[in-house]
Amino acid sequence: MIRLKDVSLPLTYDEAALRKAAAKKLNIDRREIQSVSLYKRSIDARKKEQIHFLAAVDVQLFSDEVAIAARCQSAEMVEEYRYELPCGKKLPKRPVIVGSGPCGMFAALVLAQCGQEPIIIERGRQVDRRTADVESFRTTGILDTVSNIQFGEGGAGTFSDGKLNTGTKDARIRKVLLELAAHGAPQEILYLAKPHIGTDYLRTTVRNIRQTIETLGGTYYFETKLTGLIAKNGQLTGIETECHGSRNIIETDHVILAIGHSARDTFEMLHQYGIRMEQKPFAMGVRIEHLQVNIDRSQYGRFYQHPVLGAADYKLAVHLNNGRGVYTFCMCPGGTVVAAASEEGRLVTNGMSEFARNQVNANAALLVGINTADFGSEDVLAGVALQRQLEQQAFQTGGGGYRAPVQRVGDFLHRERSARLGEVLPSYQPGYTLTDLDQCLPLFMTDSLREGLLLMDRRLHGFAHPDAVLTAVESRSSSPVRILRDETMQSVSLKGLYPCGEGAGYAGGITSAAVDGLKAAERVVVG
Repeated sequence: MIRLKDVSLPLTYDEAALRKAAAKKLNIDRREIQSVSLYKRSIDARKKEQIHFLAAVDVQLFSDEVAIAARCQSAEMVEEYRYELPCGKKLPKRPVIVGSGPCGMFAALVLAQCGQEPIIIERGRQVDRRTADVESFRTTGILDTVSNIQFGEGGAGTFSDGKLNTGTKDARIRKVLLELAAHGAPQEILYLAKPHIGTDYLRTTVRNIRQTIETLGGTYYFETKLTGLIAKNGQLTGIETECHGSRNIIETDHVILAIGHSARDTFEMLHQYGIRMEQKPFAMGVRIEHLQVNIDRSQYGRFYQHPVLGAADYKLAVHLNNGRGVYTFCMCPGGTVVAAASEEGRLVTNGMSEFARNQVNANAALLVGINTADFGSEDVLAGVALQRQLEQQAFQTGGGGYRAPVQRVGDFLHRERSARLGEVLPSYQPGYTLTDLDQCLPLFMTDSLREGLLLMDRRLHGFAHPDAVLTAVESRSSSPVRILRDETMQSVSLKGLYPCGEGAGYAGGITSAAVDGLKAAERVVVG
């Protein structure tokens, strides 16, 4: 099969146009093409008057593909991707996965496909019950610390935009995308350069993957928390769990630790058991909201209402004079800012959008780089303590009841408390309080955000619009710790324990976490 790169396509192309473009690129007659399909497609908006698609296209010919590909500089011969399941004997004791986010979910799927009948323990609830719990928190402000946006089947990514693009180059990405598409995600994720699922499709997809794992012999235990490790001579032999006050022991030689970045009590337990961890730089800040139509105009010019383009996104990063970085993260076109707390009296925000991305506002995390020197302590969990401090301050500044502190960008830049809103209305529920964000964020963070806003406005016109709104605090962008592991992906402190994914400090997003889970599962099977 031939893969053609840099194929330009009009916004309103069809299969005939795709064949025509491929034939022109290969300098052949269209009748020589047996089949043509998209491998990757992105929007080229560098010239606002000539926005078009740029694609990589897979072509099968009736004639000699090798010879034709050889004479085209943008063509290469490729094989259709196939993921080879790791081969190994069935383990004497069933492997255990702790956590059912993307990392744990894909680790469990591969282990189940290999006949290893994994056990999955998840501190939260099944996705359908969890969805109801999240909605209840949004409307009542009453937090369920067991089931929320951070904890439960599918992990924190289930209530997000469901972005699947990543800087990871690992070929296993294709396995992740194929499995997601096979279990209910939109088929377009297989070729879009910036694929996303949306939280509405993610819930169904997560449920379907669980059902496949169970059909293959896997067992789930929900509302079950890891509370202890059992070891002998440096080798894991089992774990202790707790479910509704009942303590149990599971005998196992292999545990994939996919706990996510918010399992703070689990970090503390691991530290007490002597599992080596280290402080890790991360980032915190706010969510910023604009009218989506204004982002569309800035990114797409006169094409901003074109139906095939959808809601525009952005990704911005600047380096400040003080040496810090400020950047946007988890941008949610046509989405909402959501209440993502998991601990009483501490307020956390995140962003979410459904597949259609059709809400009025666009939102993104606007983050400031946090160095370990900012932690104020050598304690390995000092980053967690800093997160908690800012979350508690945000809760208090919002006035309690998980009402979020909000400030207009114009007021923030002028260091004035907000007394009114403009054209952008905050989407956060269960409610918000207009305030001065300097009351809940440290000076180095607010000064960095101010400088960053103005620099980013030069790159995306209107980013620092005075009526845009900031909502605090975005504190869970990544883990503030790294659980140390060796070249076999096992803990340097305990054989048989495989720390992986976002919580362990080795991934950043749905796809990279899922890939890390696949790699851990392969290690468990192969040894």
